[in-house]
Amino acid sequence: MQPKLNLLDEDLNGRIIEEAFQLMLKPGIKVQNAEARSLLAEAGALVDEETLVVKIPGQIVHKALETVPRQFHLYDYDGNPKVQYGGDAVQFDPGSSGVTVLNPITLEHKTAESEDLIRIIKVAESLPQYDAQSTAVVCHDVPKDLHDLYRLYLVMLFSKKPIVTGAFSNTTVHHMIDMLAIFAGGRENLREHPRAIFDVCPSPPLIWSNFGAGNLITLARAGVPAEIVSMPLAGAASPVTLLGSVTQHAAECLSGITIHQLAHPGSPIVWGGAPAIFDMRKGGTPFGAVETGMIDSSYAQVGKSLGLPTHAYLGATESKLLDTQAGLESGVGAMIGALSGINMISGSGMLDSLICQSAEKLVTDAEGVAMAKRMVQGMKVHTETLATQFYEGVNFKGGDFLKQKATMQLFQKEQHMPSKVIDRDSMRGWRESGSMDTFTRAKIRVDEILAAYRRPELDIAKENELHAFVLDLAQKAGVEHLPMLEDFQPV
Repeated sequence: MQPKLNLLDEDLNGRIIEEAFQLMLKPGIKVQNAEARSLLAEAGALVDEETLVVKIPGQIVHKALETVPRQFHLYDYDGNPKVQYGGDAVQFDPGSSGVTVLNPITLEHKTAESEDLIRIIKVAESLPQYDAQSTAVVCHDVPKDLHDLYRLYLVMLFSKKPIVTGAFSNTTVHHMIDMLAIFAGGRENLREHPRAIFDVCPSPPLIWSNFGAGNLITLARAGVPAEIVSMPLAGAASPVTLLGSVTQHAAECLSGITIHQLAHPGSPIVWGGAPAIFDMRKGGTPFGAVETGMIDSSYAQVGKSLGLPTHAYLGATESKLLDTQAGLESGVGAMIGALSGINMISGSGMLDSLICQSAEKLVTDAEGVAMAKRMVQGMKVHTETLATQFYEGVNFKGGDFLKQKATMQLFQKEQHMPSKVIDRDSMRGWRESGSMDTFTRAKIRVDEILAAYRRPELDIAKENELHAFVLDLAQKAGVEHLPMLEDFQPV
């Protein structure tokens, strides 16, 4: 039995959905994309072209919900289904869109560049706890106009895992789909076997920007999965109450799903988000706060009640270093997400409220992810009796159970065996191994992973086509050379 965390009873869940439908009528949803407004108007919504506010009747939303796929998969480079969206499947990927990385030597937060992203990709590729890659940081050594597609380019070169990504404009989303189609063997193959999912964000409160709505429409028509990342900020950009923020989240997601399904019914889309409470003392957005986790767990429960695939941002921290606070907040967040049955949980590796990525935290978080995944496996019955058969021949000695065949056969099925990042040694053993703290062990683990990493073998013709495509886009943007591109000359 998979253990479940449910913070809402049926009545409260129903009230959230009912009020979300009311919000879509009053005050309505501000839709800044003309094509999205046209789709909504043709479906029967009331559009005010002066204010750009659209009042969306419930019947339009219900019709859209009927066409959303309840389950779909993301595929790896080799075409194998690796990530399941839908049901209670629980999977993890690194947090994305960081702008800095933690320098493990100086402990400073430095502006992220290409080599930093490649380092993170290599680590995530080597850790089985991460079911997908993410475009983890923005590379500031390339022009801004290429930020989104360039980080996808690097992931495609250094990883075979499915990818959680996102575009930064209505133009580059087309380029990124074309890049994925090169490796998929065409857009139709990509539609049938999508490797990536794109995060798309509404703007709180109750706004779909020209860029956000435009991305929804493009992804729907391409059949590439979209993941709505609604970001209510309790007390600042959404009601101060947790339930009020969950309700706003529902209205933003429902309106986004409606736009998406009107563009192309049946395209895959996910009920996701990255909400937080607003810290009234510091003015921050604490993603490691338990109340943030409560919003996530609750909105996921609402999405599941509608039969929708789910996503959340959990496992992050406000700490600036890999310290006790980072471990506490990240571990609690990962466990909340897993017990809530959220399909994809993003945020691992991140410090400083999703601003900074750390390869060392990524390997530490992987241990928390493994614990969370073990928890959702629940209690298992491995033997005919629960205990009595183990006592045959026991002489009331503490070590008797170590001698039993069943112990050797079953202990690895019952126990998650952590890596050396986790210390379970005696004080004597710990001292003999160097008296290292967690961060030091994490640095060693990262070095071991990087030393053992080998770039995956890719179809050379497709790889050359990808290089040429990206280089052409760069040259059109006035850039003659891109970092790392010179290392991948066509063969």
